[in-house]
Amino acid sequence: MAEAEASTVLVTGGAGYIGSHTAKALRQARHRVVIYDNFCAGHREAALGAPVIEGDVRDVDAVRRALRDTGASAVLHFAAWLDVGASVGDPAGYYRNNVVGALATLEAMVLEQCHLFVFSSTCAVYGDPREIPLRETHPTTPISTYGQTKLAVEQALPHFDRAYGLRSIRLRYFNAAGADPDGELGEDHTPECHVIPRAFDAALGGAPFAIFGEDYPTPDGTCVRDYVHVTDLADAHVRALHRLERGGASATYNVGTERPSSVRDVLAAVERVTGRPVPHRSAPRRPGDAAVLYASAGRIRDELGWIPRHPALDTIVGDAWRWHSAHPSGYQVAAR
Repeated sequence: MAEAEASTVLVTGGAGYIGSHTAKALRQARHRVVIYDNFCAGHREAALGAPVIEGDVRDVDAVRRALRDTGASAVLHFAAWLDVGASVGDPAGYYRNNVVGALATLEAMVLEQCHLFVFSSTCAVYGDPREIPLRETHPTTPISTYGQTKLAVEQALPHFDRAYGLRSIRLRYFNAAGADPDGELGEDHTPECHVIPRAFDAALGGAPFAIFGEDYPTPDGTCVRDYVHVTDLADAHVRALHRLERGGASATYNVGTERPSSVRDVLAAVERVTGRPVPHRSAPRRPGDAAVLYASAGRIRDELGWIPRHPALDTIVGDAWRWHSAHPSGYQVAAR
């Protein structure tokens, strides 16, 4: 007898960077995936042929229709703005999109009796670390508007669980990086705010790479982060969904490699992979940037069996470089 198809999942922000990689992983796990996106930052080509509903997560009625029409039993929520520095300058926009959008989605889920929710959260909820590596029990004191908006949603979720039986998993991931090893998906932001694609641009003759702060209390003076391959992040989301589908309780997990890398480490990896120098310049610290953030991932390893399959920095950079080389203008290449 053929194996039955798994559940239908609505992936909000599913045409974006992490959402599209997760949508692909869900389809590989036999889920029926429907992408819900307003395309303010996502790319239609990143849907890879999955059904798409164009809409805004802040529109409760539109999200209700999407849930009703698709019969989705779960929502994986990626529809958030992500630039830490920009969030400090535009708190109104970030609260409107990240908090109001998430709460509207949750309201729609309650009204349509959809009770499983996987939330794309962030290590930025921790703020300046008091101890390293960061565990899920670490105090949450964000220093950026972005981190605060994510924490606000996290804090709402237990109330939705108690009042409506809406169970959720919050995945606090560290620095998403890399690209689909198959070459179908990659990172395409405008403007680009992430370290690795910015370094590629500098290596290819663009503006010198700006190192935002070289006086942090770290071994080489630059920020230290935990870079996790985007396909490993996608796998964590699939495992989180399966835990909820098996009746698991709401929970919070870090998703990281437990391997700290500085900005200078990343630039060195880019130079090794590309064979090109990365011109760089010193720039002031950005507001909202902590000196060191890297994960303790013991909880997700023990409870969900998640282990990163692509933890090496050179592997992460290599996969990103292959996609970038094939798509120098991002998804516009595929659109032509």
